[in-house]
Amino acid sequence: MARVQLSDLRKSFGQVQVIKGLDLDIADGEFVVFVGPSGCGKSTTLRIIAGLEDATSGAIRLDGRDVTRTRPADRGIAMVFQSYALFPHMTVADNIGFGLQLQKQDRALISRRVAEVAETLHLTPLLTRYPRELSGGQRQRVAIGRAIIRNPRVFLFDEPLSNLDAALRVQMRLEIARLHQGLGATMVYVTHDQVEAMTLADRIVVFNDGRIEQVGSPMDLYEHPENRFVAGFIGAPAMNFLPVRVLGTQLEVPGMATIPVPPGKEAATELGIRPEHLHVVDGLSADLSGEVELIERLGAETYAYVRVPGLPLDLTVRLPGETALRARSSIALKIDWTRAKWFNASGRVL
Repeated sequence: MARVQLSDLRKSFGQVQVIKGLDLDIADGEFVVFVGPSGCGKSTTLRIIAGLEDATSGAIRLDGRDVTRTRPADRGIAMVFQSYALFPHMTVADNIGFGLQLQKQDRALISRRVAEVAETLHLTPLLTRYPRELSGGQRQRVAIGRAIIRNPRVFLFDEPLSNLDAALRVQMRLEIARLHQGLGATMVYVTHDQVEAMTLADRIVVFNDGRIEQVGSPMDLYEHPENRFVAGFIGAPAMNFLPVRVLGTQLEVPGMATIPVPPGKEAATELGIRPEHLHVVDGLSADLSGEVELIERLGAETYAYVRVPGLPLDLTVRLPGETALRARSSIALKIDWTRAKWFNASGRVL
């Protein structure tokens, strides 16, 4: 496998700079997930690592070797795309083994390697089928098998599950996680789905506007975001944000009584609270009160969307699945102040 290093990586299309100086070190055998909104540069970065796009400047190193200008075929990298890109006239076995056929490997070796890969991905009963005879999840496994058979140094995945339905996405996440555990391979995975990122990654890289906002383990990013963008992007449902105003030694939050300014929060302009850190209480001990606008029941848990007078947006509250709350009912909420996040005007966490 391989260590991947990006040094001051930049990419421009004409006058538009889309990658704005990335520095990243991916350890040998690590599973790293790139996340961010559409157009943030995560897929472009992946394609530059693969050699499908040229970097405008900066360097890419694999195990210390500069491969910035190396041909894609000579980098020892395999890429799995959003589209399966299978050859429709070839069987599953031929699709998986095609890369070795191009290398003019011995037929017996190709057959043996195809059988090994098919066993790993539970494709053995499907080897004689054609892509049109497969489900979406089966086609994606064939595409992954075509990458595995080359024994690449690095696996790159570009939103490989986005074309699948919800149940298949869960199944394929498990397949990819097992694959990483079994191979111990270096994997870089692009997605806009933070559930995929949180469940698959050793480390998550949060992209925004061509830059890296923060790098860390899933729970590190969830518990300790460095800025408002990361705090709002990581977590589903998203963090609640409440505007605040400091008035001398007091802090004013719409819908709440003023409170003393917490130590070190004198520059706060916004308060962040995750849905699970708002608790239903009786009115006497409440920090906030309002009316339930909407209830979403998901079985094991329920989400309540609460309208609080003075706040521009409804608050999202995570509740047990069996809650008796109904829409249009009154609700009183207590904030877990030990889990609150405070942001200044530039969006940095205080």
